[in-house]
Amino acid sequence: MDLNPSQPIHDAVPAAPVGTGHREPTRFSVIGAVSFVHMLNDMMQSVIVAIYPMLKGDFHLSFIQIGAITLTFQLTASLLQPMVGIVTDRHPLPFSLPIGMFFTLSGLLLLSVAPTYPIVLLSVALIGCGSSVFHPESSRVARMASGGRYGLAQSLFQIGGNTGQAIGPALAATIVLTFGRSHVAWFGVFALVAMIVLSFVSRWYKAHINERVGHHQASDKPAFPKPVVRRTVGILFVLMFSKFFYLASISSYYTFFLIHRFGTSDKTADHLLSVFLLAVAVGTMIGGPLGDRIGRRRVIWFSILGCAPFTLALPYVGLGWTVALSVVIGLILASAFPAIIVYAQDMLTHRIGMVSGLFYGFSFGLGGIGAAVLGVLADHFGIVFVYQVCAFLPLLGLLAVFLPDVRPPGRGVAHAA
Repeated sequence: MDLNPSQPIHDAVPAAPVGTGHREPTRFSVIGAVSFVHMLNDMMQSVIVAIYPMLKGDFHLSFIQIGAITLTFQLTASLLQPMVGIVTDRHPLPFSLPIGMFFTLSGLLLLSVAPTYPIVLLSVALIGCGSSVFHPESSRVARMASGGRYGLAQSLFQIGGNTGQAIGPALAATIVLTFGRSHVAWFGVFALVAMIVLSFVSRWYKAHINERVGHHQASDKPAFPKPVVRRTVGILFVLMFSKFFYLASISSYYTFFLIHRFGTSDKTADHLLSVFLLAVAVGTMIGGPLGDRIGRRRVIWFSILGCAPFTLALPYVGLGWTVALSVVIGLILASAFPAIIVYAQDMLTHRIGMVSGLFYGFSFGLGGIGAAVLGVLADHFGIVFVYQVCAFLPLLGLLAVFLPDVRPPGRGVAHAA
């Protein structure tokens, strides 16, 4: 992985020309680096949830105290992201990436030896702080390195996170639950590797800071009136609510649904959940490049509303069709997020960090809130009822009709975004 800022990136592929303006090549080594670290970052975060049973036994915690651990992590990881983005929009901080990962390293080491419950809360807060720095800045780097292929860059970046979320729990269970909480410190090795990779990324970022500053000054004035921006961001938030609440119903409760409705074994249910998560990963990879080709507004419209027939049918079909529909739903629904992120970035090119932090933070918070709310519904009305209600969430995709025509910077007559 050659990230030396003084040397050309040999694996760069020229982006498709748009209009008549010159466009930088797509730097896949830089995008690959931040995607790789995204995988490590989300993999390290998964250790927190994986050791909940161990923490509960070690400190004799109630479920409310376990929930407070989740809340502490989510508050730092979600709410701080837009704040970091706002600061770095105004004052570029290329080396904030490895510094942020140092917070994650510190949190993991502290968690491995935490003697009291308050220290546990402090350790997960440090891990959350590291995440809050990483996501907005690395998303900005992916866009800078995209060569105009913004959707492709965001998809590649996001697929790293999806991979980390998929393999993290199994790895944490293998290492920590087998050998003890002190072995959480071994995950610090991943943080050190991430810091090394991000130091090279930061050098590239610093070497290209003039490009970013010049672009920022050229786009310092919003392309749309503030009322339009506020309305559009509100619609995007509603669409994200639809997407992430439904995804929470699958990722958190799909195994319980399969066991309750079809009598599958725990092992079979886990394998079928993995099938769904694989479909989500593929959908994420498809959504960005597809938005580059046909326009992001079309992808957003189809990815939210288009899965409604399948979500409405899922609670009422047999096991085979349930698995098939879950794959289709995962593919279609997951394609929305990279398109939404880049659509918002294209609308607010002078606030890339804020937009990235806001939407990544919002998506992270929605997943946790959705799991909690749906858990209450499942306790009171049953797990099947949860899927019957959530089936209607994609119908909120009708709001996409009110999204304005947002086009990537530098485009004249182009696809509607």
